[in-house]
Amino acid sequence: MQRIMGLARKAITEYDMIQDGDRVAIGVSGGKDSIALAVALNRLRRFIGIDYEVVALTLDPCFGGGQNDYSKIAGLFAAEGIPYEIRRTNIGRVVFEVRDEDHPCSLCAKMRRGALHDTAKELGCNKLALGHHRDDAIETFIMNLFNEGRLGCFAPVSYLSRKDLTVIRPLVLAQEKEIKAAVKKENFPIVGSGCPVDGHTERERVKAWLHEMEKDRRDIKSQIFGAMRRAHINDW
Repeated sequence: MQRIMGLARKAITEYDMIQDGDRVAIGVSGGKDSIALAVALNRLRRFIGIDYEVVALTLDPCFGGGQNDYSKIAGLFAAEGIPYEIRRTNIGRVVFEVRDEDHPCSLCAKMRRGALHDTAKELGCNKLALGHHRDDAIETFIMNLFNEGRLGCFAPVSYLSRKDLTVIRPLVLAQEKEIKAAVKKENFPIVGSGCPVDGHTERERVKAWLHEMEKDRRDIKSQIFGAMRRAHINDW
């Protein structure tokens, strides 16, 4: 985790993500990225020189009408001293039963964002940290380019004026493989989403395309990410 914490600290400093007095809600899906983010942000509080609080937050979509079991994550967070909130939602039912979406990811993401923003404010937080990493940024850039014909990506820091909430992404400098290795070494528990379309999304197709491109150009992701930062795409 030292590598992940170092990269998170660099991102926090470079993009001025956290200040004294902040209360940061950490969106925890149960996957490796959000688990690593929660632990890293909590451990960084000991020596980063910024006085802030954290609270981990999971919104269970309840896919298939059942509640997901987050007890192992709750145990990890208790051991780490991370306050943890679990909220059950009807997002899964709305997306896959009520609306019966042919392309459910967009609606699901929109509903989850709205619920995360509202719950973070309810918990007294002025910041919301999400576990997006460097690979996510590159994939989002490619998806926007190929699917929408535009240059764009999520920003490392975004202020939502309607919610008076700032969204931060402290893992944006970390590669997915680095996070995966850290989580495996620490033996952190992972909880699957249970989403019916998991592994069959547009993002997965872009990930596979990039993997194929890397066979000929091993540095292609670094080149794309470097170009995004040099061009200051969406505040990069």
